[in-house]
Amino acid sequence: MLLRRALDAYLRHVTVERGLSAHTIGAYQRDLGGYLDWLTAQGIVETGEVTPAVIGQFFAERSTAEPPPASSSLARLQSSVRGWHRFLAREGIEIDDPSGRLRPPKAARRLPKALTIDQVERLLAAPSADEPVGIRDRALLELLYATGARVSEAIGLDVDDLAHGDVLRLRGKGSKERIVPIGSFAREAVDAYLTRVRPGLAAKGRASARLFLGARGAPLSRQSAWLVIRAAAESAQITAEVSPHTLRHSFATHLLQGGADVRVVQELLGHASVATTQIYTHVSVDTLRDIYATSHPRAR
Repeated sequence: MLLRRALDAYLRHVTVERGLSAHTIGAYQRDLGGYLDWLTAQGIVETGEVTPAVIGQFFAERSTAEPPPASSSLARLQSSVRGWHRFLAREGIEIDDPSGRLRPPKAARRLPKALTIDQVERLLAAPSADEPVGIRDRALLELLYATGARVSEAIGLDVDDLAHGDVLRLRGKGSKERIVPIGSFAREAVDAYLTRVRPGLAAKGRASARLFLGARGAPLSRQSAWLVIRAAAESAQITAEVSPHTLRHSFATHLLQGGADVRVVQELLGHASVATTQIYTHVSVDTLRDIYATSHPRAR
């Protein structure tokens, strides 16, 4: 099969049958688009011409590129290529999977960065409570920290997802839904936004069920949400790096520091495996070390 036709078939599969998010599908398109461009440059136009040696050459060139790619980026690229070739073999488009012996690089295990509780409080207080946009921004920040939601999950919320009182419904990766509690501070901030700000924003644009709206009434974009977080960090004079995932990391870290069970945190974060959540448990070790140092008679 021609390379581009095979790629289109795979993208339809992951979109329709696997229900992956637009963000994940976009990553597949970029990774596999670059892979197909490289194959075409080698004179390969059909999937049957791809051999293990060809794939090995591709990744050998990628791994020695300048500047060198991050191990996480290379691992994701390998995952995309393996997924595509497995699909072609499984669907009978090709007899064999030439990527079967491909092994992902060992990614460096980076500890997630979290803010201190004091930094979080300064961040949440940064938006102005006297301006409509500030009220919206505070509601967004409070909700992110109160629920551990991904930014994409927060901006994907509909107003009806808050109809359950002290819990809300989040749609995570692969359209999987989970119910998470929302604390009183976040609930009050969101209620203030719903009653005082959202009606005015909604009147400026087409009718939208989305909870968070932009200045023109359209659903708030991922980029706009990132700008809200960055502006709040600057206003709060937080010098630590603050990314769209920072409040999610802080949510998990502070729960574990407070004694929450790792499996409860797993459910709240929407992780498929507890192994993903356990990367946060290093903070509990720090807490235990401090308690030991101050409590044990022979610790010092």
